[in-house]
Amino acid sequence: MTDRREIDRVVGAALDEDAPWGDLTSETLIPATATATAELVAREPGVLSGIDVFAAAFRLVDPSIVVEPLAADGDAFAAGAVLARVRGSARGILRAERVGLNLVQRMSGIAALTARYVAAVAGTGARIVDTRKTTPGLRSLERQAVRDGGGRNHRRSLSDAVMAKDNHLAVLTAGGLDLGVVLRAARERMPHTAHLEVEVDRLDQIEPVIAGGADTVMLDNFSPDELREGVALIAGRAVVEASGGVSLDSVAAIAATGVDVISVGALTHSVRSLDLGLDVVVAARAGEKAAPA
Repeated sequence: MTDRREIDRVVGAALDEDAPWGDLTSETLIPATATATAELVAREPGVLSGIDVFAAAFRLVDPSIVVEPLAADGDAFAAGAVLARVRGSARGILRAERVGLNLVQRMSGIAALTARYVAAVAGTGARIVDTRKTTPGLRSLERQAVRDGGGRNHRRSLSDAVMAKDNHLAVLTAGGLDLGVVLRAARERMPHTAHLEVEVDRLDQIEPVIAGGADTVMLDNFSPDELREGVALIAGRAVVEASGGVSLDSVAAIAATGVDVISVGALTHSVRSLDLGLDVVVAARAGEKAAPA
């Protein structure tokens, strides 16, 4: 679960963006004392993620609105399932509706896609992980969605690990320096608790990278045959990560090569939000008593 303060920061910013000076439509049309009950309904099957984020949208608009979750993050659901029930001020529900839906739809889309990747590699021992290819400002929520789908998280940010990719190596070795020597020097400057990952795009880079002290070797855009050879060359001396061009069509073959980790940018950078809707099922105007939902 994402920290509540982080949820409130993200959701608060989204609410400010969506209604910077209030909800003109609801404040014009809907009586201030009107109440409503609405249901979060799945229009298609998927995996739920972000129910606390959905609830936060209503809580931050009006703390008196009650959100009753009917499913938990990580739960699979069918089309037509009612995932939550919302009761309270009609104005408040209408103001929070779009922000709450946008976030829970995106998070559930990520969780559902992640679950498909995880199922595709079941029994191989390979872990499906995300990347930093996230929506700016939404990384915490999107990382949670990956976990809710059964995946794992890569480093959260540039501050969390030393990860030398192709452009780093191009700069470091521009003067003809030996890759292993460069990495060993970098290792000596690192905190002793930090993790060193190095990306390679050729098999002949593996030995210098291992000699340089890499904890993880990322095999980037390798074919399945090259991945098997890379796994054999590394021979347990480092964690082996496969990356680049991973799809649902290719992930099982990649996992079968014996890699430890498969990083998939598509989990977050090109995912489709799930179709979820908020349907008002009971409404009462000012002075009327709402029937129980």
